Amino acid sequence: MNVVGLIVEYNPFHNGHAYHLAEAKRLAEAEAVVAVMSGDFLQRGEPAIVSKWARAEMALHAGADLVLELPIAYAAQPAEWFAHGAAALLDATGIVSHLCFGSEAGTLAELQPLARQLSGESGALKAAIAEELATGASYPAAYAAAAARSVAAPPGGGPGSAAGAAAARALLEQPNNSLGLHYLIALQRLGSGIAPLTVRREGAGYRDAVPGSASIASATAIRGLIAGEGGLSAAAPYIPPYTAEILAREFRSGRGPVTWESFAAPLFHRLLASSRETLAEHHEVTEGLEFRIKKMLPQLQQLTVEELLEKLKTKRYTYTKLQRMMLHILLQHGKLAMAPEALAQGPGYLRVLAFSRKGRELLKRMKASASLPIVTRAAAFSHPGLELDIQAAAAYANAMPIRNDSEIFRDFRQPPITI
Repeated sequence: MNVVGLIVEYNPFHNGHAYHLAEAKRLAEAEAVVAVMSGDFLQRGEPAIVSKWARAEMALHAGADLVLELPIAYAAQPAEWFAHGAAALLDATGIVSHLCFGSEAGTLAELQPLARQLSGESGALKAAIAEELATGASYPAAYAAAAARSVAAPPGGGPGSAAGAAAARALLEQPNNSLGLHYLIALQRLGSGIAPLTVRREGAGYRDAVPGSASIASATAIRGLIAGEGGLSAAAPYIPPYTAEILAREFRSGRGPVTWESFAAPLFHRLLASSRETLAEHHEVTEGLEFRIKKMLPQLQQLTVEELLEKLKTKRYTYTKLQRMMLHILLQHGKLAMAPEALAQGPGYLRVLAFSRKGRELLKRMKASASLPIVTRAAAFSHPGLELDIQAAAAYANAMPIRNDSEIFRDFRQPPITI
């Protein structure tokens, strides 16, 4: 039985996601879908528009059979660790046969050879990245340049290819290609038997701020439409009816929409009350950014997260890097808990957010095949990573438009969603 794995955020689930899910099942000839989904905070460091429970429900309506949560320790990380954590979860199920991801390339022909080369030279690659960062480049640009240098100077000292290096750099400057490369590297480093597949991203780019076609728009564009005068009605052409219904229900109940500004009060409390030394102890506060934060705070005209990020942003420090840094400060994530040595160990559990009738059968199979504990109720399991997930969920619920005690402590009681 083929089971295809997807690594997703669904913020919110839209028509492009529906296309990807259907194509993944077709390409893998799969009878079931397992989705590893970020929780309430996402890879770019931003909060999801609605909770992980609502988004997991969208996934079930779309045809996913089992939804697992990507722990916050991996969900809000650069591509390398995001991919490592998600691939490790799929591998740990013992039932996933394929991993299908979206990419601009739409083929593994260029990505797979590059992944094989880069997965085996971690030390050299990290040194090259450090050299690129020293020039003032952002991390994504530094990684693309360092990877291109590895192609130009292959292991063993053979002749490099300038054309190959240029092609590699162009390939990796596209965000879905870059993330897909990290999925491939993660599978190779894990020694996983999961077979990779890719689907060409259609209709809209990952960061496109406006709709790209009559029916497909990026999640970024859809959130922009929802935030505008047209609200959900403006986004309706780009999302399935069940997504619209779930979003409308969550908004009516005061559980959304959630944005970075929903966290302005607690975030600024931490920034204003913390010393530079205390700020420096948080994950992603690097290279003296604690000094820059303290310098910029008095210069703000308004205490908004948006203005703070704009003040802090430079060529070196991207919006995404700064958002993740602010998230780790908000959630008080220390450097030790998020150190590479800790992340390399992989997640310690499989947290189930939702399952279908077929997903129930997958869980039965996983009891014999899974290499990690299966968690269906957080209160019944203890793990440092799960504690971070619960804390993140509570902080998220505390920032909802209508504060509700049952939502703040929902993670302790909530069984997996079923439909």
